[in-house]
Amino acid sequence: MSTANVKKTALVLGGSKGLGFGVAEALADKGIDVALVGRDEATLRAAEAKLEGKPGVAMSFSCDLFEKKGVSELLGWVDRHMGHVDILLLNGGGPPPFPASKFEEEIWLQQFGAMFLNQVRIASHFLPGMRARKFGRIVAVSSTSVREPISGLTASNALRSALAGWAKTLSLEVAADGVTVNVVLPGRFATERTVYFDAMDAADRGVDPSVIAGESQAEIPIGRYGTHEEFGAVVAFLASDEARYVTGVAMPVDGGLSRSML
Repeated sequence: MSTANVKKTALVLGGSKGLGFGVAEALADKGIDVALVGRDEATLRAAEAKLEGKPGVAMSFSCDLFEKKGVSELLGWVDRHMGHVDILLLNGGGPPPFPASKFEEEIWLQQFGAMFLNQVRIASHFLPGMRARKFGRIVAVSSTSVREPISGLTASNALRSALAGWAKTLSLEVAADGVTVNVVLPGRFATERTVYFDAMDAADRGVDPSVIAGESQAEIPIGRYGTHEEFGAVVAFLASDEARYVTGVAMPVDGGLSRSML
C-alpha cells in the first residue's frame, strides 16, 4: 500500500547545521514535519527560523548524544510532541582525530556511546512503530572512510563501520515490514568540520587554508566540495515512498572521490 499522500514525520539527529540541516531542509520542502536535534539551543533556533514557511513544520529539541539521560529525555519528548516517527536520520558529530596506535579507554567509551550505542538505542525505540505501520525509513550518516579508512580518524573509521554493519544486519530483519535501512557515505562537503580540518592541516604545513582546500577539492573528480543541499536531496530520496525497494545499501555521496566500485 502506498503511503505517498500520508503526512509523515522525521527525526533528524544533528539537524541544526551542516549535512543534517541539509536533510531537514529537503524533507521539510517535501511537506514532512521535522524535529531537529542538536546540542546548541541558539543554533537550533536559527535552524528552525530558516525552515519557516516550508510545507513541513519544524520543531527542535536540545540533546547531547553523549548522555544516556539526554537521549531518554529526547525519546520522551518525541513521543509526547510527535506521537511517532516515520523517518529517522542517525547522524552524530565526528570524533577528534588520533592515531590507531594511541589508546585512551575513556575516549573510546565516550565515542562508542555517542556514535553507536545511543544511535542504536534511538532507532530501536521507534522501530516497533514503524513495523506496525508498515512504513519506516532509517538512514545512517556514515563516511567514505567505511570503505577507505582515513589516516588519523581512527575512532571515526572504526565506529562508523560498526554502525554500518548494524544497519545492514537490521535491514535484513525488517525489510518485509516496509522498513528500509540505508547508509550514506558522504565525502568532502563544505561544512564547519571540513573548514576545521583544512585549517588544522594548513597550520601544520604553514600555509593558508585556501591552499589546503584547493588541493583537497582537486582530488575530487567533480572538482569541488559538495553542498548540504546536494546531500539532503539524496537522503530525501532514500526516505521517500518511491525508494521502497532500496534497502541495505551503503551509498557514497562524494563527487566520485571513492575509487572503490563496491
